[in-house]
Amino acid sequence: MKIDTVRFGTIEVDDNRIFEFVMPIIGFNELSKFVILDLNKDSFFKWLQSVEDPSLAFPVVSVFSMNVDYSIDLPDNVIENLKIESVESLLVMNIASIPQDNPQGSTINLLAPIIFNLDKKLAGQVILSGSGYDISFPLFKKD
Repeated sequence: MKIDTVRFGTIEVDDNRIFEFVMPIIGFNELSKFVILDLNKDSFFKWLQSVEDPSLAFPVVSVFSMNVDYSIDLPDNVIENLKIESVESLLVMNIASIPQDNPQGSTINLLAPIIFNLDKKLAGQVILSGSGYDISFPLFKKD
């Protein structure tokens, strides 16, 4: 499938890489199809590109690949909505905010991760109410 994007031009994506967001990204309820783009193998940043809106792409990271103390207890409704059968089928990513003029000031949203069911190609953003996690967790330590 060809996807037109503002940021990356026209790209070819296998249909089996497209996730259906059954629990939408906050503020983007009308968009339900996204693909994870790994365009720079040397970076821990990936892009969550909307299939339906060429101008919408979120930088995302997996905090589990970094040195961040982070654990998630998914509510039953999330497990049910995403049809999760095993933890091995899960991918957890967090939306990053990267200031253009100061990439070292990048933050990630730990409070509302995006949960992917890799087997079923379902996904959703989950708010971890009462977790104490921050929406603007610094990605890089300040000296």
